[in-house]
Amino acid sequence: MSFFEMGGYAAYVWPAFGVGAVVLIALLGISLRSLKRRDAELRRLEAASGGGGRGRGGAANDASNDTAKEEAPS
Repeated sequence: MSFFEMGGYAAYVWPAFGVGAVVLIALLGISLRSLKRRDAELRRLEAASGGGGRGRGGAANDASNDTAKEEAPS
């Protein structure tokens, strides 16, 4: 049981662990909620613009498209 007593500092250590855990769980929840909201906004904007989004590749897709254009015979 001496582990849980933390050498007499349990009154400070365990609440600190608890506060840290609450903060981390809150940050996770806020991040997931924000991700869901941003993803919904992205889908709405892509649908409004005709669905011409780049997909998940971003600039990497642009680079491959530029290479394909350069290699095409004139």
